[in-house]
Amino acid sequence: MILPVTIVLLVTVGAYATALKIFPILGLLDFPERYGLKRGRLPYPTGIVAVLVFIAASFFLLPFGQKEIGMLFAVILLAITSFIDDRTPLPSSLRLLVQLVIVIVIFVTGSQIYTITHPFGGFLKLDGFLLETSTFGSIPILSGIFTTFWLLLTINALNWFDGIPGQVNVIALIGFLMLGLLALFRNGEPDIAMLSFSLAAIAGAGILFDFPPGKMLMGDTGSMFFGLMLGLLGVYHGGKVATAFLALGIPLLDAVFVIIRRMLKRQSPFHGGKDHLHHLLLSRGWAPRSIIFMTAAIATAFGGGALFLSTGEKAFAGVVLMIIVGTANVWAHGKK
Repeated sequence: MILPVTIVLLVTVGAYATALKIFPILGLLDFPERYGLKRGRLPYPTGIVAVLVFIAASFFLLPFGQKEIGMLFAVILLAITSFIDDRTPLPSSLRLLVQLVIVIVIFVTGSQIYTITHPFGGFLKLDGFLLETSTFGSIPILSGIFTTFWLLLTINALNWFDGIPGQVNVIALIGFLMLGLLALFRNGEPDIAMLSFSLAAIAGAGILFDFPPGKMLMGDTGSMFFGLMLGLLGVYHGGKVATAFLALGIPLLDAVFVIIRRMLKRQSPFHGGKDHLHHLLLSRGWAPRSIIFMTAAIATAFGGGALFLSTGEKAFAGVVLMIIVGTANVWAHGKK
């Protein structure tokens, strides 16, 4: 397992180094003037490199069944849409429609959760209501609703989290590592562990180039790809949602708080803004690296702890994490 992951890491580093030279020649640079920034243009969106390396690696690392074909279709469709949107912004309604198509494809091709472990013991069944189809067999409706909500949240939360260079790569690296360790040592799923660690290698390679001060920008193409894969690994082969939630708690909970806050103000939750936690901390004088280190420390503590906690203890940890993120939001909003 170490050798394939190392090869993925080295290939990704080489691909990013090549992209830094080729993107300017192709005119693939960002638009700092859109945001009032006074700096040179950077290669953008280099997240397409992460997607292409993953697609190439998947032919060597994955068994190809219905689930894997659905996953690759979703990755490719999301990458194409995000890449176009990075270059020429698309309507939010179109982006949401594409995400819904992606989630449906992933779900009907077999990435489903049939039960969720209840924190007070027992299981919450999600396969009580079935839709019979001739092509995909029995489809659990409640599982579909849960999967749709979960994947839409992870895709968009990681995208909204991309306000500081390197922040998404760091949180993705931690998330993939935790999911890989869970799959390898607790669930006995070496194939899922291999997939997780390979994605961790891709995210880790990006940190070498996309960390304050960044040499490139991943764009929605990179952040949504990582959000999709983190969410998908949370439901893949039985589900690791609790661990994924604890490792990604800051971007996920911050996204929920922002959505609620905007809806209370009768604003669209899908329009951009500067009301995410990292934006607020930047406005309070926090250095970008300090915000990333704080996020990484919390993600590592809670995600790593999830590897050793029972279901009830994970639920308690989730409540603690919610209090921490909520308190940080209140403090950042209220501080003068």
